[in-house]
Amino acid sequence: MSRRPDRYEPEPDDPERPRLFFAVPLPEPARRLVGEVMDRVQASVADGRAKIRWVNVEGLHLTLRFLGPTARERIEGLVSALDELAATTPAFPVVIARAGAFPNPARPRTLWLGIETGADRLAGLAADLESAVTADGSPLGTKPFAPHLTIARTDGLRAGGAAAAALREAADELEARFVADRVVLYESHLGRGPARYEAVHEAALIR
Repeated sequence: MSRRPDRYEPEPDDPERPRLFFAVPLPEPARRLVGEVMDRVQASVADGRAKIRWVNVEGLHLTLRFLGPTARERIEGLVSALDELAATTPAFPVVIARAGAFPNPARPRTLWLGIETGADRLAGLAADLESAVTADGSPLGTKPFAPHLTIARTDGLRAGGAAAAALREAADELEARFVADRVVLYESHLGRGPARYEAVHEAALIR
């Protein structure tokens, strides 16, 4: 039997090369507001067959820099670089609003919410992190910073266009405000269902 083209099968985790990334986690009040938007969209497209992969609300975060599979011996250096950068970086306000889809709303692969305030500061933090962790010549993964909050992956599914339209409507009045006051180095665990994100190290920004 041939494999269904829309079936998502993640690559197995490699304990020697964990998938790592830097991100700003959302605090509970902002997660709650985003979760309410997600609930409305899910309710509008739920038919038991959509197979849209929704992000776990408890793990919502703004990715700053994806590192990809990384040798464990590099983690100590990544932690040191993060601590040094956080010690000189002030916390800053962020507002999540608006919605969109990549690559387009008609046949999306990713559903996201936008960053109305704080995008420039997040971009600057991402660039500083990249400079810090590549100072020794080590390469990074291929995903640069893009100012958005991923909430679901549709991967070209038939229900994706309807979900993108429902998201635009559900997020019309969204305004999730919070202060970005910490950066976390996460390890991503893939598998059946939503990805699970484990905090490897957390560094507080200046308050």
